[in-house]
Amino acid sequence: MKIGNREFDVNNHTYVMGILNVTPDSFSDGGKFNDMDRALFHVEEMIAEGMDILDIGGESTRPWGYTVLSVQEETDRVIPVIEAVKKRFDIPISLDTCKGAVAKAGIQAGTDLINDIWGLKYDDTMAGVIAEAGLPCCLMHNRDNTDYHNFMEDVAADLSDTLFLARKAGIREDGIILDPGVGFGKTYENNLEIINRLEELKVFGYPILLGTSRKSVIGLTLSLPVEERVEGTLVTTVFAVMKGCAFVRVHDIKENVRAIKMAEAIRNG
Repeated sequence: MKIGNREFDVNNHTYVMGILNVTPDSFSDGGKFNDMDRALFHVEEMIAEGMDILDIGGESTRPWGYTVLSVQEETDRVIPVIEAVKKRFDIPISLDTCKGAVAKAGIQAGTDLINDIWGLKYDDTMAGVIAEAGLPCCLMHNRDNTDYHNFMEDVAADLSDTLFLARKAGIREDGIILDPGVGFGKTYENNLEIINRLEELKVFGYPILLGTSRKSVIGLTLSLPVEERVEGTLVTTVFAVMKGCAFVRVHDIKENVRAIKMAEAIRNG
Protein backbone atom coordinates (compact mmCIF):
# COMPACT_ATOMS: atom_id res chain seq x y z
CA MET A 1 0.00 0.00 0.00
CA LYS A 2 1.31 3.42 -0.92
CA ILE A 3 0.71 6.27 1.51
CA GLY A 4 2.32 9.56 0.54
CA ASN A 5 5.69 8.76 -0.99
CA ARG A 6 6.17 5.52 0.95
CA GLU A 7 5.31 1.90 0.30
CA PHE A 8 3.95 -0.11 3.24
CA ASP A 9 4.27 -3.89 3.32
CA VAL A 10 0.92 -4.42 5.01
CA ASN A 11 1.08 -8.21 4.80
CA ASN A 12 4.33 -8.73 6.69
CA HIS A 13 4.93 -5.83 9.07
CA THR A 14 3.09 -3.76 11.67
CA TYR A 15 3.69 -0.03 11.28
CA VAL A 16 3.36 2.73 13.88
CA MET A 17 0.97 5.63 13.40
CA GLY A 18 1.86 8.37 15.87
CA ILE A 19 -0.82 10.57 17.41
CA LEU A 20 -0.64 14.36 17.37
CA ASN A 21 -3.73 15.93 18.90
CA VAL A 22 -3.79 19.70 18.37
CA THR A 23 -6.73 19.99 20.73
CA PRO A 24 -7.29 21.36 24.24
CA ASP A 25 -9.59 18.49 25.29
CA SER A 26 -8.31 15.13 24.02
CA PHE A 27 -8.53 12.46 26.72
CA SER A 28 -4.80 11.69 26.90
CA ASP A 29 -2.79 14.68 25.72
CA GLY A 30 -5.27 17.53 25.39
CA GLY A 31 -3.59 20.93 25.44
CA LYS A 32 -0.04 19.58 25.23
CA PHE A 33 0.55 20.15 21.53
CA ASN A 34 -1.84 22.89 20.41
CA ASP A 35 1.12 25.29 20.32
CA MET A 36 2.97 25.10 16.99
CA ASP A 37 6.51 24.92 18.37
CA ARG A 38 5.65 22.17 20.84
CA ALA A 39 3.74 20.27 18.15
CA LEU A 40 6.67 20.35 15.73
CA PHE A 41 9.16 19.37 18.42
CA HIS A 42 6.97 16.40 19.32
CA VAL A 43 6.75 15.35 15.66
CA GLU A 44 10.56 15.45 15.48
CA GLU A 45 10.75 13.29 18.61
CA MET A 46 8.29 10.74 17.25
CA ILE A 47 10.11 10.47 13.92
CA ALA A 48 13.39 9.88 15.76
CA GLU A 49 11.72 7.13 17.80
CA GLY A 50 10.54 5.27 14.69
CA MET A 51 7.09 6.60 13.75
CA ASP A 52 5.94 5.60 10.25
CA ILE A 53 2.84 7.82 9.81
CA LEU A 54 1.72 10.95 11.66
CA ASP A 55 -1.99 11.22 12.52
CA ILE A 56 -3.09 14.83 13.14
CA GLY A 57 -6.41 15.52 14.84
CA GLY A 58 -8.09 18.84 15.56
CA GLU A 59 -11.25 17.68 17.32
CA SER A 60 -11.32 15.42 20.35
CA THR A 61 -13.07 12.11 19.71
CA ARG A 62 -13.23 11.01 23.35
CA PRO A 63 -16.59 9.40 24.20
CA TRP A 64 -17.66 12.23 26.54
CA GLY A 65 -16.81 15.77 27.64
CA TYR A 66 -15.50 17.12 24.34
CA THR A 67 -16.50 20.13 22.25
CA VAL A 68 -17.96 19.54 18.81
CA LEU A 69 -16.26 21.96 16.43
CA SER A 70 -17.52 23.73 13.36
CA VAL A 71 -15.82 22.92 10.06
CA GLN A 72 -14.04 26.28 10.18
CA GLU A 73 -12.74 25.81 13.73
CA GLU A 74 -11.42 22.32 13.02
CA THR A 75 -9.87 23.44 9.74
CA ASP A 76 -8.17 26.40 11.43
CA ARG A 77 -6.59 24.04 13.96
CA VAL A 78 -5.21 21.40 11.63
CA ILE A 79 -4.24 23.12 8.37
CA PRO A 80 -1.34 25.22 9.74
CA VAL A 81 0.07 22.12 11.45
CA ILE A 82 -0.22 19.98 8.31
CA GLU A 83 1.51 22.67 6.25
CA ALA A 84 4.27 23.16 8.84
CA VAL A 85 4.95 19.42 9.15
CA LYS A 86 5.00 19.01 5.35
CA LYS A 87 7.50 21.84 5.06
CA ARG A 88 9.89 20.46 7.69
CA PHE A 89 9.61 16.66 7.69
CA ASP A 90 9.42 13.76 5.25
CA ILE A 91 6.65 11.74 6.91
CA PRO A 92 3.27 10.62 5.55
CA ILE A 93 0.44 12.58 7.19
CA SER A 94 -2.94 11.19 8.18
CA LEU A 95 -5.76 13.60 9.01
CA ASP A 96 -8.16 12.42 11.71
CA THR A 97 -11.54 13.91 10.75
CA CYS A 98 -15.06 12.79 9.93
CA LYS A 99 -16.00 16.01 8.10
CA GLY A 100 -15.71 16.08 4.32
CA ALA A 101 -14.93 19.80 4.12
CA VAL A 102 -12.10 19.48 6.66
CA ALA A 103 -10.73 16.49 4.74
CA LYS A 104 -10.82 18.46 1.48
CA ALA A 105 -8.90 21.36 3.04
CA GLY A 106 -6.42 18.92 4.57
CA ILE A 107 -5.85 17.20 1.24
CA GLN A 108 -5.12 20.57 -0.38
CA ALA A 109 -2.60 21.23 2.41
CA GLY A 110 -0.76 17.97 1.77
CA THR A 111 -2.56 15.23 3.74
CA ASP A 112 -1.71 11.72 2.51
CA LEU A 113 -4.44 9.68 4.22
CA ILE A 114 -7.89 10.37 5.72
CA ASN A 115 -8.70 8.68 9.03
CA ASP A 116 -12.49 8.71 9.48
CA ILE A 117 -13.74 7.46 12.87
CA TRP A 118 -17.29 7.20 11.53
CA GLY A 119 -16.46 5.02 8.53
CA LEU A 120 -17.99 7.44 5.96
CA LYS A 121 -21.32 7.54 7.86
CA TYR A 122 -21.06 10.92 9.60
CA ASP A 123 -20.81 13.13 6.53
CA ASP A 124 -22.22 11.98 3.20
CA THR A 125 -19.65 14.07 1.32
CA MET A 126 -16.63 12.32 2.84
CA ALA A 127 -16.53 9.29 0.53
CA GLY A 128 -16.62 11.51 -2.54
CA VAL A 129 -13.85 13.75 -1.23
CA ILE A 130 -11.56 10.77 -0.62
CA ALA A 131 -12.40 9.17 -3.97
CA GLU A 132 -11.86 12.36 -5.95
CA ALA A 133 -8.43 12.86 -4.37
CA GLY A 134 -7.47 9.22 -4.92
CA LEU A 135 -6.14 9.03 -1.38
CA PRO A 136 -6.00 6.02 0.92
CA CYS A 137 -8.23 6.07 3.99
CA CYS A 138 -8.70 4.38 7.34
CA LEU A 139 -12.37 3.60 8.00
CA MET A 140 -13.35 2.83 11.58
CA HIS A 141 -16.24 0.85 13.00
CA ASN A 142 -18.47 3.08 15.08
CA ARG A 143 -22.10 3.36 16.12
CA ASP A 144 -24.12 5.49 18.53
CA ASN A 145 -25.26 2.56 20.69
CA THR A 146 -24.12 -0.80 22.08
CA ASP A 147 -27.28 -2.68 21.13
CA TYR A 148 -25.72 -5.75 19.52
CA HIS A 149 -27.54 -9.00 18.73
CA ASN A 150 -24.36 -10.91 17.90
CA PHE A 151 -21.40 -8.61 18.52
CA MET A 152 -18.84 -9.74 15.95
CA GLU A 153 -21.46 -10.43 13.29
CA ASP A 154 -22.97 -6.99 13.82
CA VAL A 155 -19.55 -5.31 13.63
CA ALA A 156 -18.90 -7.13 10.36
CA ALA A 157 -22.29 -6.00 9.02
CA ASP A 158 -21.56 -2.38 10.00
CA LEU A 159 -18.18 -2.53 8.27
CA SER A 160 -19.81 -4.03 5.19
CA ASP A 161 -22.07 -0.97 5.06
CA THR A 162 -19.00 1.27 5.24
CA LEU A 163 -17.30 -0.66 2.45
CA PHE A 164 -20.43 -0.38 0.30
CA LEU A 165 -20.24 3.43 0.66
CA ALA A 166 -16.54 3.36 -0.23
CA ARG A 167 -17.06 1.27 -3.35
CA LYS A 168 -20.09 3.26 -4.44
CA ALA A 169 -18.05 6.48 -4.28
CA GLY A 170 -15.10 4.94 -6.11
CA ILE A 171 -12.54 4.93 -3.31
CA ARG A 172 -9.60 2.87 -4.54
CA GLU A 173 -9.64 -0.75 -3.43
CA ASP A 174 -5.94 -0.80 -2.62
CA GLY A 175 -6.26 2.26 -0.39
CA ILE A 176 -8.64 1.06 2.33
CA ILE A 177 -7.62 0.30 5.92
CA LEU A 178 -10.18 -0.96 8.46
CA ASP A 179 -10.18 -0.05 12.17
CA PRO A 180 -12.28 -2.15 14.61
CA GLY A 181 -12.99 0.98 16.66
CA VAL A 182 -11.90 -0.01 20.15
CA GLY A 183 -13.58 2.38 22.60
CA PHE A 184 -16.31 3.52 20.20
CA GLY A 185 -19.88 2.19 20.42
CA LYS A 186 -18.71 -0.75 22.52
CA THR A 187 -18.89 -1.94 26.11
CA TYR A 188 -15.78 -2.85 28.10
CA GLU A 189 -16.43 -6.52 27.33
CA ASN A 190 -16.93 -5.75 23.62
CA ASN A 191 -13.56 -4.00 23.50
CA LEU A 192 -11.74 -6.98 25.01
CA GLU A 193 -13.53 -9.36 22.66
CA ILE A 194 -12.71 -7.50 19.47
CA ILE A 195 -9.02 -7.22 20.38
CA ASN A 196 -8.97 -10.97 20.98
CA ARG A 197 -10.74 -11.68 17.66
CA LEU A 198 -9.00 -9.20 15.38
CA GLU A 199 -8.06 -11.87 12.87
CA GLU A 200 -11.74 -12.36 12.01
CA LEU A 201 -11.82 -8.90 10.41
CA LYS A 202 -9.21 -10.00 7.88
CA VAL A 203 -12.02 -11.79 6.03
CA PHE A 204 -12.68 -8.44 4.32
CA GLY A 205 -9.25 -8.56 2.71
CA TYR A 206 -8.08 -5.12 3.86
CA PRO A 207 -5.23 -4.12 6.21
CA ILE A 208 -6.29 -3.62 9.83
CA LEU A 209 -5.32 -0.74 12.12
CA LEU A 210 -5.65 -1.18 15.89
CA GLY A 211 -6.03 1.92 18.03
CA THR A 212 -6.04 1.19 21.76
CA SER A 213 -3.39 3.58 23.07
CA ARG A 214 -4.08 4.59 26.69
CA LYS A 215 -7.81 3.91 26.22
CA SER A 216 -10.35 3.18 28.93
CA VAL A 217 -10.35 -0.57 28.29
CA ILE A 218 -6.76 -0.53 29.56
CA GLY A 219 -7.50 1.83 32.42
CA LEU A 220 -10.46 -0.26 33.58
CA THR A 221 -8.54 -3.52 33.35
CA LEU A 222 -5.50 -2.27 35.24
CA SER A 223 -7.21 0.37 37.41
CA LEU A 224 -4.71 2.95 36.19
CA PRO A 225 -4.95 6.61 35.14
CA VAL A 226 -4.33 7.57 31.54
CA GLU A 227 -0.67 8.49 32.06
CA GLU A 228 0.13 4.97 33.38
CA ARG A 229 -1.28 2.84 30.57
CA VAL A 230 1.84 2.29 28.46
CA GLU A 231 2.37 -1.36 29.47
CA GLY A 232 -1.27 -2.19 28.83
CA THR A 233 -1.04 -0.58 25.41
CA LEU A 234 2.06 -2.63 24.60
CA VAL A 235 0.17 -5.85 25.31
CA THR A 236 -2.48 -4.86 22.78
CA THR A 237 0.25 -3.99 20.27
CA VAL A 238 1.71 -7.48 20.63
CA PHE A 239 -1.78 -8.88 19.99
CA ALA A 240 -1.96 -6.68 16.88
CA VAL A 241 1.31 -8.14 15.57
CA MET A 242 0.35 -11.73 16.29
CA LYS A 243 -3.06 -11.31 14.64
CA GLY A 244 -1.65 -9.69 11.52
CA CYS A 245 -2.59 -6.04 11.92
CA ALA A 246 -0.75 -3.70 9.56
CA PHE A 247 -0.86 -0.61 11.78
CA VAL A 248 -1.15 0.47 15.41
CA ARG A 249 -2.11 4.02 16.34
CA VAL A 250 -0.26 5.04 19.52
CA HIS A 251 1.02 7.89 21.67
CA ASP A 252 4.23 6.24 22.92
CA ILE A 253 6.34 5.58 19.84
CA LYS A 254 9.63 4.20 21.15
CA GLU A 255 8.05 1.60 23.41
CA ASN A 256 5.63 0.37 20.74
CA VAL A 257 8.34 0.17 18.06
CA ARG A 258 10.39 -2.04 20.38
CA ALA A 259 7.39 -4.22 21.25
CA ILE A 260 6.62 -4.73 17.55
CA LYS A 261 10.22 -5.64 16.77
CA MET A 262 10.28 -8.25 19.53
CA ALA A 263 6.84 -9.68 18.69
CA GLU A 264 7.70 -9.94 14.98
CA ALA A 265 10.98 -11.70 15.79
CA ILE A 266 9.08 -14.32 17.79
CA ARG A 267 6.33 -14.67 15.19
CA ASN A 268 8.76 -14.99 12.31
CA GLY A 269 11.28 -17.13 14.16
